[in-house]
Amino acid sequence: MCHALGDASVMQDISADQVLRRLPALLKEARQRQGLSLDAVARLSGVSRSMVSQIERGESSPTVATLWNLTRALQVDFAGLLQAPEASSIDVITAAQAPRIAGHGKGCQITILSQPEQVGRLEVYDIRLDAGGALDSSPHGAGTREQVTVLEGRVHISAGGSSCALGLNDTAHYRADQPHCIAASDGPARVFLIVETQ
Repeated sequence: MCHALGDASVMQDISADQVLRRLPALLKEARQRQGLSLDAVARLSGVSRSMVSQIERGESSPTVATLWNLTRALQVDFAGLLQAPEASSIDVITAAQAPRIAGHGKGCQITILSQPEQVGRLEVYDIRLDAGGALDSSPHGAGTREQVTVLEGRVHISAGGSSCALGLNDTAHYRADQPHCIAASDGPARVFLIVETQ
């Protein structure tokens, strides 16, 4: 799972103890990021080299004045030290981790791309159809709609009493609270399916 640090718009206050726990690492990272030695930071901040070293090792807690001087010297946002990123992240599902559905349809492989908590609201699938393959579905709940986009090959869509042919990059929207089917035509095909439940 990849995690992205939140920006200022998603920051939340944290306690003084949490600030003090994070402080040594934050200051050391800022110094190293700028390629500054302990001596250079001491000169820029007016804080002794030994004090800077002790703070970075977590052996000393700086006063507000000392912290202000260090953050100015290191060009670190003083207010930012009083905040922490919210638990916002980028969740990645690798191809190997994506769950697959077996036993549905004929000659089709279904991979779930949506997050588990989205089931029943917004579901996303990658469907690969063999030549002659089809995903024949019973009606879903009232108000459910599907959107199919063709990524490879050609498919035939039927929903209720209507049907249509789709080629590469074509997209169809239809009610899925009635019998419906996605079938490969003219060889294998691959579609991106979104199921939206109201």
